[in-house]
Amino acid sequence: MVGWGIYFVVELLRLQGIWKKFGAAPVLKGIDLSVGAGEFVTLLGPSGCGKTTTLRIIAGLETVDAGRIFLEGTDVTGLAPNRRNMNMVFQNYALFPHMNVAANVGYGLKIKKRPRGEIQEAVREALELVRLSGYGRRMPSELSGGQKQRVAVARALINSPRVLLLDEPLGALDLQLRRQMQLELKGLQQRLGISFIYITHDQEEALTMSDRIVVMRDGAFEQTGSPEEIYDRPRTSFVARFVGSANIIRSSAGLVAVRPEWVNLSPLTDPAASGSDPVVSGSDPAPSAGGRAGPGFPGTVTGKQFAGGQTRISVTLNATGEEITASRQGLYSPGEIGRQVWVSWEGEHAVPVEDSGGEL
Repeated sequence: MVGWGIYFVVELLRLQGIWKKFGAAPVLKGIDLSVGAGEFVTLLGPSGCGKTTTLRIIAGLETVDAGRIFLEGTDVTGLAPNRRNMNMVFQNYALFPHMNVAANVGYGLKIKKRPRGEIQEAVREALELVRLSGYGRRMPSELSGGQKQRVAVARALINSPRVLLLDEPLGALDLQLRRQMQLELKGLQQRLGISFIYITHDQEEALTMSDRIVVMRDGAFEQTGSPEEIYDRPRTSFVARFVGSANIIRSSAGLVAVRPEWVNLSPLTDPAASGSDPVVSGSDPAPSAGGRAGPGFPGTVTGKQFAGGQTRISVTLNATGEEITASRQGLYSPGEIGRQVWVSWEGEHAVPVEDSGGEL
């Protein structure tokens, strides 16, 4: 049942009408969520949207003002964290600095007063699972960031939780190590079949790892869907901008979102096109009198940025002053800054979106 676009028929966890306030300000506004057994769900959104509060409420580290939490059909809303059969991995690892790796990993079982032999065997298996066999006697100060994160994951997994909660666990790692750990965590989750609920503000991370993404904004769920649905079919202008930095174009029928990689640019030498109307009709740019043949509108190259295998080109539309971004693989140049270009895209690449208001 693991896979994008496939529904998880066995519900493991449900949030029902969760409200939370800090003071007079609502932080969560009646959110509902169902998580399937063995599903990797990511809560994605900007800082302050309520992601961490949601995770802490699931873990039992925060109480709710209204709503219920069900785990395998049982209401756990009022249960203490140690009675919920969940574990949490934090961004700062939260390892005990005075304990070696083995003691850190086995701490949960020691608290449960399990026999020493059982703890030792469980620690060995957990460290093998995260590829840290032989590291048991090392101290946290002797580990790299990636190794510390693996220890934190092993410590969480040793208790065989039904749900593993991860609060931006890769945020402190450099880019290369973060991408490596993304693959390792996803592979580990698939092998174990444990439900992961993961928090990040990194769009690429969410798209890479998740079975399902929940985009959060101001304490509410803006859109929930598979990575393909969130990226290719955003429902609102907020989701389109936040996931993939789409261009939002106003049409006669409303707003459409066009991804930077879907924008076509070609040189324009006809000065008669410079005053054309860039209003979009439906999902296609409207043909402009006196301009280049075919649907589109003219603009001026105002910036170029090369970013590790991709070039992003900024174009300002001549008629409205609105900025459009296009992207190309490799080092790409449509011309010098100030060059006139024709901006267009295929009709199927313009996705109608609701105006969610505000800016990111």
